[in-house]
Amino acid sequence: MLNNRLPLSLYYWLSILLAMALNVATMPELMKMIMPDWVLIVLIYWTCTAHFRVSVGNAWLVGLLMDALTGQLLGQYAIAYAASVYLTEQQYKRIKASPVVQQSLFIAGIIFLEKVLFFWIERIEYQSLPGYFWLPVFTGALVWPIIIILFSKIKFS
Repeated sequence: MLNNRLPLSLYYWLSILLAMALNVATMPELMKMIMPDWVLIVLIYWTCTAHFRVSVGNAWLVGLLMDALTGQLLGQYAIAYAASVYLTEQQYKRIKASPVVQQSLFIAGIIFLEKVLFFWIERIEYQSLPGYFWLPVFTGALVWPIIIILFSKIKFS
């Protein structure tokens, strides 16, 4: 009998590429301000779902690809993604056992960590936080249940 399921690694890399495309897509400035980091959300999802496939080194590599794709300081996304995946790996059993609302709060915390790291790296000369700093944190938490529903439809081997 023919197996019509695709391997997990193919789904993983396709979802990462799609998330990268969403991160760099041209859109109005307002949308860019509220848009969460799709790559980070996808990395967190795969770390919780297939923690044996996603590692800190893998997140570092994806981060370096995002740095090159966006033209940011080399290593900025890499360190944020590696730290986020590390924290997720440490807590993935608790995250999976938690209700979706608590998972969303964890996602908000991880996105907040990423934003603080970016702020610290980009604006180290004592600037204040912009008012829209919190918007991607909230939208990331709101998008998490949708990501879970969409990805739960995937059948992989």
